Amino acid sequence: MVKKPAVVVLGAGYGGLMATVKLQKLLHPNEADIVLVNKNDYHYETTWLHEASAGTLHHDRVRYRIRDVVNTNRVKFIQDTVEEIKADEQKVILAGGELHYDYLVIALGGESETFGIQGLKEHALSITNVNMARKIREHIEYQFATYKAEDEKREELLTIVVGGAGFTGIEFLGELVNRVPELCEEYDIDPKKVKIICVEAAPVILPGFDPELVNYAVSLLEKKGVEFRISTPIKECTPEGVVVGKGENETELIKAGTVIWAAGVRGNSVIEKSGFENMRGRVKVDMYLRMPGHENIFVIGDCSLVINEETNRPYPPTAQIAMQQGEHTAKNIAALIRNQELDDFVFDNKGTVCSLGEKDAVAIVFGKKLTGFKAAFMKKVVDNRALYLVGGLPLVLKKGKFKLL
Repeated sequence: MVKKPAVVVLGAGYGGLMATVKLQKLLHPNEADIVLVNKNDYHYETTWLHEASAGTLHHDRVRYRIRDVVNTNRVKFIQDTVEEIKADEQKVILAGGELHYDYLVIALGGESETFGIQGLKEHALSITNVNMARKIREHIEYQFATYKAEDEKREELLTIVVGGAGFTGIEFLGELVNRVPELCEEYDIDPKKVKIICVEAAPVILPGFDPELVNYAVSLLEKKGVEFRISTPIKECTPEGVVVGKGENETELIKAGTVIWAAGVRGNSVIEKSGFENMRGRVKVDMYLRMPGHENIFVIGDCSLVINEETNRPYPPTAQIAMQQGEHTAKNIAALIRNQELDDFVFDNKGTVCSLGEKDAVAIVFGKKLTGFKAAFMKKVVDNRALYLVGGLPLVLKKGKFKLL
């Protein structure tokens, strides 16, 4: 009896979960054994974490159980942590054991990039997962409660610094400016005492995005109380706040009770630990999304680096490209098992949406610029579509966003 090949998927983020769902549909049970490894028994919508962090969406709303969308009769799910990949032995080392694979999909997601800035890991909070989102929400609420309880008021408790003005930082700010008035009312605090400062090392907000839409976003957030400091690098993060560059050799301490780091994402440290050639934990993949020199290893999502031929720069690691990579990888693995030709991966960019709170956003969809209500509505469409692609209508009905704007 011929042994069935083992297809192992590492990670149940956007790319890994999509690859698994497609593999269970494409491959007949006699063709392969499919294994999915993830450290949690749930998938979380990374693009919703900014809402949970600000407290405008409950953290349980951003996640759903893997078993709700994966057919466990077809896929063996292992809840464990990946520690290393031994490609020469076709083996994955887990915290609780090891796995053999014939075909491997690395979709382990990204990690926060601190760029070596002293004190960031110790004193800043990063929007990286469900537990961190909950921690950020509770931390901000605690600062407001502490301020109210103190006899001698420390104004810095009501100062929130957000490091980074990319999509994560701006989307978090959009939720935060809507949440702060509620917190002020709850703790009986004058809203004018709250300071929200966004610090960005680059000379622009939302680098690479349409300038007209960037101006719209900045104007909206400034009206709601956000102070932007661009071309201002964070030099150090301390228990008191952040030290930023000011001029050539000067620095300034911005005292803050809360520092949110949203300025950097890198690939996964498992890539580096496993000895694969990489750039900050990302593998530059071939046209089929395979790791160079390893025809049975596919790398997708935040762990992969795909070059945009038009700009000669890597595509940003978004949920959209990860899901497309997941589906494409499933098709190519099925083709390999059946000794068929592989297809090149071509990213189909359907657009970009940056939310600015529940009722506002900026977007480019199918080449058209959208702002305000239309863009916010499109954000909900995008979120619900992602759910549909993985779990169909039942998942959309269970977790989708239907509240009218």
